[in-house]
Amino acid sequence: MMDLQALIDEYGPLIWAGLFKLGGALLVLLVTWVAARLARGGVRRLSGRLDATLIPVLANIAAWATYIIGLLVILDMFGVNTTSLVALLGAAGIAVGLALKDTLQNIAAGFILLGLRPFRIGDFIQFGDTLGTVREVGLFTTQLDTTDGLRITAPNSAIWGQTLTNFSRNATRRIEIVASIAYGDDIETGMNVLRRLVAEEERLLAEPEPSYAVRALADSSVNLHMRAWTTTAEYWDVYWDLMKKLKPALEAEGLSIPFPQRELHIINQVEDRRREPAVHE
Repeated sequence: MMDLQALIDEYGPLIWAGLFKLGGALLVLLVTWVAARLARGGVRRLSGRLDATLIPVLANIAAWATYIIGLLVILDMFGVNTTSLVALLGAAGIAVGLALKDTLQNIAAGFILLGLRPFRIGDFIQFGDTLGTVREVGLFTTQLDTTDGLRITAPNSAIWGQTLTNFSRNATRRIEIVASIAYGDDIETGMNVLRRLVAEEERLLAEPEPSYAVRALADSSVNLHMRAWTTTAEYWDVYWDLMKKLKPALEAEGLSIPFPQRELHIINQVEDRRREPAVHE
């Protein structure tokens, strides 16, 4: 009994101190978790003041910064030399950075995309063969929704390393319509059909002024070309309506849309040989 009491007297304060530190660490961890959620929510509440593209990244940075501060406080409570730890983490970070070169490229590309902002949340973009509407830009990846409802997660370096087309950035966009008529049809009549379609479409803009031209004398048709401008938001609706009206409008003026034609000349070589006179030596 005396030995147990001696152990309690000797190690009891250490045990209580350890439990106190453990309880304090758990409390700091809880406070850190709550503070990180508050920091993330606080940044997200700034959506009306900041660009929506920056909100997810800034929210994640705020949360991770809070976690790091909480971790340093916990380590300091247990007597860990945080100054040496920071230096050690810096050296380890260099080694990890060399090993994760591609990952760091994604982070660098993410900051470039956020800084230069070639696109924003909701823009419809294309890079390489990928097209989609931007949903979120993160430090490592960018998420897009395709027109057929698929979610694409692309590395930031893959986006920044290619030619990027933003279909939503400009307020207006040009529509091009090609009408093919037969060689026997009157070109000016076809031009008037295009002018009438443009005049009847109120969503087309008066400036820049629409233009009309003969685009090509093709193998089977004369191709008439119309260019007009509309708002980017109404581009596809206007384009589809014009294409729907084009064929009936051409037919109403007696114009025809020719099918591709090709002339074939077949030479019967066997028959030609039979007609050749025989040669006698």
